[in-house]
Amino acid sequence: MTAPCPRPFSPGDRAAGVLLHVTSLPSRHGVGDLGPAAFTWIDRLHDAGLQWWQALPVGPTGWGDSPYQALSSFAGNGLLLSPDRLVEDGLLRPADVEGRHFPTLSVDYESVIPFKRGLLETAWRRFRAGARPDLKATFEEFCHQQAGWLEDYALFRALKERYRGAHYLQWPRPLVERRPTALSAARRDAAAEVDQVRFAQFLLFRQAAALKAYAADREVRLLGDLPFFVSPDSSDVWARPELFLLDAERRPRALAGVPPDAFSAEGQLWGNPVYDWEALRARGYQWWISRIRGLLAHVDVVRLDHFRAFAAAWHVTAGAASARCGEWVPGPGAEFFSVVLQELGRLPFIVEDLGVITPDVDRLRDHFDLPGTRVLQFAFDGDWRSPHLPHNYPANAVVYTGTHDNPTTRGWYETLGDAQRRRLWSYVQRVDGSSREALTAMLSLAWSSPAALAIAPFQDVLGLGDEARMNVPGAVDGNWRWRCTRDTLSPEVFEPLRDMTVTARRVARHRPRPGCGASAAS
Repeated sequence: MTAPCPRPFSPGDRAAGVLLHVTSLPSRHGVGDLGPAAFTWIDRLHDAGLQWWQALPVGPTGWGDSPYQALSSFAGNGLLLSPDRLVEDGLLRPADVEGRHFPTLSVDYESVIPFKRGLLETAWRRFRAGARPDLKATFEEFCHQQAGWLEDYALFRALKERYRGAHYLQWPRPLVERRPTALSAARRDAAAEVDQVRFAQFLLFRQAAALKAYAADREVRLLGDLPFFVSPDSSDVWARPELFLLDAERRPRALAGVPPDAFSAEGQLWGNPVYDWEALRARGYQWWISRIRGLLAHVDVVRLDHFRAFAAAWHVTAGAASARCGEWVPGPGAEFFSVVLQELGRLPFIVEDLGVITPDVDRLRDHFDLPGTRVLQFAFDGDWRSPHLPHNYPANAVVYTGTHDNPTTRGWYETLGDAQRRRLWSYVQRVDGSSREALTAMLSLAWSSPAALAIAPFQDVLGLGDEARMNVPGAVDGNWRWRCTRDTLSPEVFEPLRDMTVTARRVARHRPRPGCGASAAS
């Protein structure tokens, strides 16, 4: 048997991919999903010689619709269920999904959420009435296998529905404290709702498994995203309070954030509870390892968001007015990754090592030979030692033109000052150019760089401006809504990208090595 590779890339690997969240796929049902368009998307990547599809976190979103504030670290987002696949399964009828019209360029969550919820209720009623009896045993087996997180999550969602979406700390005290008699009574009273939540997760996992198998057959690898922190209003914190630094009232004693920097004089106060790493360590980090295993069931490699927090995280005292009132608190460090390596036999990670990066973060990343992140939009500040300039890249790195938190590259260029524009054009040995020419130059820089993997958001592939931006950090409204259209999935759209991928020697020559999962050699 071939031993698993310890990391995503082997020496000499060169590959390319595209960043596109599932919700951004075209669909006549108001939001991108795991249905036909996702399979077409994989076909387009394959035909263009692209080996990677990166998506954002796919957990169930709550307030603000942010994929980085999920209601569970283990569950999937019900909005991603494909109604078309449910029709094929005989759980919905064509008439159930017809007659609704949604915007094509954005997600209208206020309309999509009740629509998708209604379809799921219909599918559940049909299943309970006898549709697809062949799935009954498979559903029961799924519930048994996933019980470690599914039971708590299903009850959490049922109780959130009962209490009109209120934060769990506003529920009756016996439920907040998870007293056994209160939980037993709640499970009895909400049994039907709990079963429906279980069923939704069963359908999601089933559709996700079909998509992953198809991607593997087309030699496209899936890059998932694991947020470091969890939402304060999540089944994770409610069900496992001993793993977080909470007070006697189950409220966070400290909150996550980042200190003041060049981008924010007050720093950023995210509001997530922070971990009790001593408690996690005493339990062999098994909760975290379960998070990783759970995501790896759906993807091939995991992007570790906010990697620097494994070395040290910025803890802000609860009640502080801003993130200024904080301190660096050590994380689990090398011990954590050693345990993960022992448990999994490999470290299938790409790390997001952006922000305030200190030498201890670099040492932790390099000790385990983990690929770091480079972003070209950060490269032209005038420092020729910048880690984001291509001539400073190690091979074991992933370069992006921009991320989901950045402007589109056209939008970025159009707001640049003259000095940064001159640095960009000087770097590519040109005098000047338009925003479209700047975008082409940035894509070429990424694809021709030494980095093992080059990724561009699909908005950059399409040459779009800031009207297509996915997220503005710190903005409360209007994020996570952008969608592409069916026309953008035509083969012609991908031809320039294929040409660039071939020229940069980033096209796969053979399938991944058995048991290894590494990208194909150049």
